[in-house]
Amino acid sequence: MPKHLLIVESPAKAKTINKYLGKDFQVLASYGHVRDLVPKEGAVDPDNGFAMRYDLIDKNEKHVDAIAKAAKASDDIFLATDPDREGEAISWHIAEILKERGLLDGKPLHRVVFTEITPRAIKEAMTQPRQIAGDLVDAQQARRALDYLVGFNLSPVLWRKVQRGLSAGRVQSPALRMIVEREEEIEAFIAREYWTIEAECAHPSQSFTAKLTKLDGKKFEQFTVTDGDTAEAARLRIQQAAQGALHVTDVASKERKRRPAPPFTTSTLQQEAARKLGFTTRKTMQVAQKLYEGVSIGDEGTVGLITYMRTDSVNLSVDALSELRDVIARDFGTASLPDKPNFYQTKSKNAQEAHEAVRPTSALRTPAQVARYLSDDERKLYELVWKRTVACQMIPATLNTVSVDLAAGNEHSFRASGTTVVVPGFLAVYEEGKDAKNAEDDDEGRKLPAMKPGDRVPLDRIHADQHFTQPPPRFTEAALVKALEEYGIGRPSTYASIIQTLQFRKYVEMEGRAFKPTDVGRAVSKFLSSHFTRYVDYDFTANMEDELDAVSRGEEEWVPLMEKFWGPFKELVEEKSESVDRSEATGARELGTDPKSGKPVSVRLGRFGPYAQIGDKDVDEKLEFASLRPGMSMHTITLEEAIELFKLPRKLGESNGEEVSVGIGRFGPFAKRGSTYASLKKEDDPYTIDLARAVFLIEEKEEIARNRIIKEFADSDIQVLNGRFGPYISDGKLNGKIPKDREPASLTLEEVQKLLEETGKPARRGFGAKKATAKTKEVTAKKTATKKTAAKKTATKKTAAKKAPAKKAVRPLSGDVEPAKVLVTAAKFEPGKKRVVKKS
Repeated sequence: MPKHLLIVESPAKAKTINKYLGKDFQVLASYGHVRDLVPKEGAVDPDNGFAMRYDLIDKNEKHVDAIAKAAKASDDIFLATDPDREGEAISWHIAEILKERGLLDGKPLHRVVFTEITPRAIKEAMTQPRQIAGDLVDAQQARRALDYLVGFNLSPVLWRKVQRGLSAGRVQSPALRMIVEREEEIEAFIAREYWTIEAECAHPSQSFTAKLTKLDGKKFEQFTVTDGDTAEAARLRIQQAAQGALHVTDVASKERKRRPAPPFTTSTLQQEAARKLGFTTRKTMQVAQKLYEGVSIGDEGTVGLITYMRTDSVNLSVDALSELRDVIARDFGTASLPDKPNFYQTKSKNAQEAHEAVRPTSALRTPAQVARYLSDDERKLYELVWKRTVACQMIPATLNTVSVDLAAGNEHSFRASGTTVVVPGFLAVYEEGKDAKNAEDDDEGRKLPAMKPGDRVPLDRIHADQHFTQPPPRFTEAALVKALEEYGIGRPSTYASIIQTLQFRKYVEMEGRAFKPTDVGRAVSKFLSSHFTRYVDYDFTANMEDELDAVSRGEEEWVPLMEKFWGPFKELVEEKSESVDRSEATGARELGTDPKSGKPVSVRLGRFGPYAQIGDKDVDEKLEFASLRPGMSMHTITLEEAIELFKLPRKLGESNGEEVSVGIGRFGPFAKRGSTYASLKKEDDPYTIDLARAVFLIEEKEEIARNRIIKEFADSDIQVLNGRFGPYISDGKLNGKIPKDREPASLTLEEVQKLLEETGKPARRGFGAKKATAKTKEVTAKKTATKKTAAKKTATKKTAAKKAPAKKAVRPLSGDVEPAKVLVTAAKFEPGKKRVVKKS
């Protein structure tokens, strides 16, 4: 039986490490976090020193039990969770659980960290155990408590003032503000027209293009010429002065060095993977995790290919530098090696210098050697990490830029530039990606023919080109990560989850590879920026991150930090809950007056999204509503576009004696005849579709419905039906399978009854239908007085209340904290809706 227990986070890592440590060790995985704050009000108690109430995470309960069982039988325990703040907290939670179960009495407990999963690194780390770092745990606790208090207190305000189901977050909200403000910049941008003038030169050796730099003796700037007539007049004057040729007046040559980029940190890895590979931040971290935890490499067995991917450091170990220099000398020659290793300055003051940048665990494993063992995504990311790391230890590239000035007469001048690589240096391996090109990029790689002052260069033609200034671009994932890091908002390890949350909440959507805020996202951001300004302020958020980092370094206590935050925040939440008007919070816009009725036209945000409204609820008895069409925004829609929406529903005529109409509902545009609704196709426009097309779509749907029934039986509810995944049996309550060797149409009533009895499963009539059925007894007393959805909610709450005492829950941190007997939070009742109470 193994003497030692070692605990890591992931089963993949456990499997790899188990091979290195031998039979004396049992390696188990916690499968991530083992417990979390209870998901209800009172999980963090500001009145009791911010004591935090934790519960075991249901899905990991069995893994905790396995760890506890193994801990009881082992001589000592090694906690080897990830080498970061979250990993430290997981180790602490495991230790607390084992302590509460009485499994640590007199048993040695060690904390070890693996920055890479290789035999050498694992064995070395095992010789350097330490205690759990309390400062790191405190910092993680403070972050978790802050995120909980912000979310649990701000989100209900959003539900009441904006829309149900929304959330606010300490870091996600400033990130959303950043995207929304960029969109507002784009909308407010007014394009300016300008013209450039270029000369196409027909040099005997090589043709090239030169740009106008001087016009009529004055410097030619971006807005010197702003209309076509002026541009054409200028072009003709230059052409007249040139007389078919330009004359070289000056030739300048300048060499410059370009240094390689530092090795990857978490954020720069995410940015480059987005630029070069098109990976999302989430995908980058998932693939990197796999490369870190270990891949089977032929005779080597399973080995981690890169170091730990959550790091702010750009340091490289002495051993890694030595190996990199050997690889560079071998593959690129000693001329590509600098005299001594290149060292880079870590920007983050909280980066732990003992940690390293993201690098290959061995530079000797070239991308070509390991490619056949990796998936396509793993191969691409490994190659990116390998090349960037090798390049960072090579000599700078030497570039030479040649600029040639050419005259057209005495009053006009052009300039041509070209940049060539003299010594490639690190560029032989890798070049860092960019979010936007500049003028130097246009000249790079362009070589001009040899020229000297006095040379006459034949002129092919002169042309003028119209341009318009462009608004700032929307944020891509790479650009957003870069901006978040520059502002100090969040930390690299959290960027992927921030972006994922914004997308999950539908605050932003992707347009191409860039983020566009939705109307809901803009309403949330506007509300928070207007009423909780301080808490979405970039500097405030960055300063809070710095203070949390100070806690992790042991320079600041976490409870005083929480107290300083909580008092003002709580007061503001209470004030705004009462004072803010909902129409203001949702960003309602008055567009003008309806010419037909004379009533005001506005756009608003409702429960199911943005809509247009004709009328004023305080004046008019009847209001008209129309949903916005896909692609429309309540922030840019015009009065004319809004009025157009009210042309629906449109009556198209009659078919089979019934009226046919088109309209837009909650799920999009539709055609309707009688009680039959048919969704319009993407190519159909509800404002222009004709009667024939609408009837075709309706009858197509009816035909599908008719073909759905394969067989029916007299005096029975059972039917044999065609479904999405093939034929099946149903009586409306249960769905049953049909054996593959049976012909559905030939089944008898007795056969289908038997099949339904053997294979039947509850039919899904809507979300939660099965749950509602299962809890019927518990909600009988209320069912007649409440809606079905209300009954389901009640049943769920009752079940949770009954189950809690039996759960293997971890006790609160403080013995003085008594769990609340009754918790009524904003999450339990929908604001604005009456609770239905059965009268006796």
